[in-house]
Amino acid sequence: MRVRARRGVVRSGGEPTPWGRATGGAGPVRTRERFLEGEAVEGGVRSPILGSWQRSRSLGLSPDQADLPFRTDFDADSRLVRAAIPVLDRLQSGFAGSQMNISVADPRGIVLMRRFGDASMVRTLPAFQRVPGFVFAERYAGTNGIGLALAERQLIRVYGAEHFAERSQGNACRALPVRDPLSGRIEGVLCFGYPRGAENPALATVIRKAAEAVERRLLGQSSMRERALLRSYLDARADAAAGPHTRIGVDELAPELHPADRAVLLDKATELISCAQRGAVELRLSDGRRVTLVSRPTTSASGVEGIAIEAVLTGPASRPPGAVPSRADDAVGSARPAALSFLRPPRDRPVLLVPDRLHVGPVPDRRAGAAPAQGGADRERAYPAYPTYPAAPAGEPDLPADSRPLASGLVLVGEPTVGEYALAARRRLELLSEASARIGTTLDVRRTAEELAETAIPRLADFVTIDLPESVLRGEESADPLGELKRTVVRGIRDDLPFSPVDKRIDFGPTTPQLRCLVSGQAVLEPDLKAAADWLAQDPELTGQLLAAVHSLITVPLVARGVVLGVASFYRSQDPAPFGDDDRSLAQELASRAALSMDNARQYTHERAMVLALQRSLLPHELPDLDAVDVAHRYLPAESDVGGDWYDVIPLSGTRVGLFVGDVVGHGMLSAATMGRLRTAARSFAELDFPPDEVLAHLDNVVGRLDREDPESEDFGIIGATCLYAVYDPTTQQCAMARAGHPPPVLVGPDGTVSFPDLPAGPPLGLGGLPFETAEVHLPEDSQLVLYTDGLIEDRDRDVDEALDHLRGALAHSEHTPDEACQTVLDLVAPDHPYDDIALLVARTHAVDRNRIATWDLAADPALVGEVRADAVRQLADWGLDETAFAAELILSELVTNAVRHGAGPIRVRLLHAHNLICEVSDTSNTAPHLRRAASTDEGGRGLFLVAQLSQSWGTRYTTQGKVIWAECALDAA
Repeated sequence: MRVRARRGVVRSGGEPTPWGRATGGAGPVRTRERFLEGEAVEGGVRSPILGSWQRSRSLGLSPDQADLPFRTDFDADSRLVRAAIPVLDRLQSGFAGSQMNISVADPRGIVLMRRFGDASMVRTLPAFQRVPGFVFAERYAGTNGIGLALAERQLIRVYGAEHFAERSQGNACRALPVRDPLSGRIEGVLCFGYPRGAENPALATVIRKAAEAVERRLLGQSSMRERALLRSYLDARADAAAGPHTRIGVDELAPELHPADRAVLLDKATELISCAQRGAVELRLSDGRRVTLVSRPTTSASGVEGIAIEAVLTGPASRPPGAVPSRADDAVGSARPAALSFLRPPRDRPVLLVPDRLHVGPVPDRRAGAAPAQGGADRERAYPAYPTYPAAPAGEPDLPADSRPLASGLVLVGEPTVGEYALAARRRLELLSEASARIGTTLDVRRTAEELAETAIPRLADFVTIDLPESVLRGEESADPLGELKRTVVRGIRDDLPFSPVDKRIDFGPTTPQLRCLVSGQAVLEPDLKAAADWLAQDPELTGQLLAAVHSLITVPLVARGVVLGVASFYRSQDPAPFGDDDRSLAQELASRAALSMDNARQYTHERAMVLALQRSLLPHELPDLDAVDVAHRYLPAESDVGGDWYDVIPLSGTRVGLFVGDVVGHGMLSAATMGRLRTAARSFAELDFPPDEVLAHLDNVVGRLDREDPESEDFGIIGATCLYAVYDPTTQQCAMARAGHPPPVLVGPDGTVSFPDLPAGPPLGLGGLPFETAEVHLPEDSQLVLYTDGLIEDRDRDVDEALDHLRGALAHSEHTPDEACQTVLDLVAPDHPYDDIALLVARTHAVDRNRIATWDLAADPALVGEVRADAVRQLADWGLDETAFAAELILSELVTNAVRHGAGPIRVRLLHAHNLICEVSDTSNTAPHLRRAASTDEGGRGLFLVAQLSQSWGTRYTTQGKVIWAECALDAA
């Protein structure tokens, strides 16, 4: 790697930007001065720099501080130094003649080595900075390249006035953490320093490539250590195994090894290495043979300590060769540990397993002149009893007593820490796999947040808190996610820690890790909470109590599709090791997956709220006050989606009432809209006083037309619906009902008997061409008529007949009011998690007092009109309705005259005294009168006009015998 810079670092073009003291207080210098004076500067400086400034101030650092600590307790010959020396030498050569200085620091910020493009630069440094050991950690030096790279754990740039200290205002730098490729742990920092006017964007690429070169050399050192351990093990076994007892590899040990067996052997071998102690564990292969894994310490010539894992094949096969293993056998079986305890995996371990570290397969014979191992009978003779394990040496685990050693082979050689890394990597992958299955099982924002916490505990964190804006919980996008956070989830290994409780409003300070992660959009790691001044300052009393239990924190923003949903905080308590960068990456991945599921749930909640609002707006808001029935109703939307269930109560002429319950097929906006159109049509047909079967026939035509006219019907399927329509007449206590593919109603007698009337089912609406039938039942006064949709009785966990039995039991209480009956039915019959809407309508019947009904039958004779008027006036006087007599007399006169002139006898006149006065005139003709406006020259044609003016409403209804013309007068009419 060579950087072409003969005359120094190339400038960024033109004159350098005049930052620093020379600007006279303009630009970044002015921003820094305003910050030091206590002013708000959030919009004028990059968030990492501002965060570092705020931490520096909270630590009590002074911008004028000139001295830095000097340490001697560092390893001048560390792995990092050995890996970095050649890389720094090449960098020094590439930057020859420039004002570039190159530094390498350890994770504590101690500078271990420096190189300069111009050797004369050394003379410009203070004496103590000319040798390794001075500390540039942020807590001592304020905002600087090395300290900020360690704090932010990523590539950073600090330019001129962005430095906190006065001494660095004329400088610029870029710094990048250097990581161990195996562990992912930060081993140190590589930093480029140069004059502030010598900025060049290409330096970002140069420093990345240099850091990668150092990391490759670190990896090479690890590979050499593993190879040295393998040589040491082979040499030791060659010396120990006299004669023919040469070790063989796993492939030779167990030919045709099942892939599942091989995977489990390697996993268990890695666990044994990570335990760093002698141990043994027995496994059962899929063919019935048993294998015992034995761990043996080994030390290389250079003093590297490691573990070798041998596999000892014991016991005969329990199945004939070639037998196909069962599904249960693929799991290999349970392990029996001997002198082995499986520990909680370290959480700051790596996630990368380097292939050339492993040795799986035949092991060469290290003894001079040794003959190659033979197969078949020769091999059996070569290993007659495998005498290496007749009895365990002192300190070594014994093999199981029932094991009969047949052969042994090397499985894996490695260092315990590397085994821990591999084990941790596998378990992290398992956690992510489990998260995919556990997070997002529902379309509920709060439940998804709880699933994130439950997945992370205890394998990643000991405590988790999640804070979401209230608007997100309602399904909306948050206009101010930083200002309306609400504690949504608190989970942990115990419940006695003083975290802010659920549903409490949370206000994070400007320097807290939670707010920093929300502003930056990146996870923030605080490995040591005792040193996190911004976290401690948020709530000194609360954090002081928490510090007694938790010691490390990762806070992650919950962001999906550019929408900020909230923040999740992961705390560590039991594991003494602090969180590391691998944990931060894992927490970020978990949070990203959860955020996507939360956003899906949020959008679903928003859409569901819209559909539910539409659905409720299309349902009746208030039911009318009726003489015929007392009505109560309930509507319960489905848990997963909103459907098209509906109900309606329609006042009809003659004190009658129409009761509707219906269900549109499907869910979502289309079903809700179709329901609104269908309910409007149903109400119109009912108000025309059609009988139930004709109303359903008209609705059938409407649904068929909607299906033909809907352009989206091909995508969403045929529009269909079910419906039940009942008309109750309190004067006769008869109820006429018809249904179209709908569940039958329930009748509750005054004595509490419950029955399901035998009502013809009829086809669902939308099929077209099929007839509907009307059935009539007698309903004594104080009976209850219960109408419902199929969501009440259909449930995946029970049979429909069982649900109907529950419904029968819930309604067997005649003393219940309709409202009480509705609530009882929902409590006892409705599914706990309904997957379909539920509409419920309960009507308690009344009967009109016979003394409030007056009827006269007369022939079609005009001379009888006067007699009917006189009888009606006397009847109204008996009822105390003298003030209404004039209007009623005129109405009856016109209606009876029309019936005599244009109808056919016999004629019947009926007066009903209900909440209004109803006048009815019926005859056997099917010819209906119609209202018209008579001209000034017309002698007649004003009769119905007078009726319309004197009555509150009027109309015509048809019967099997003819028609009825009716008019309704308000009782306060003059």
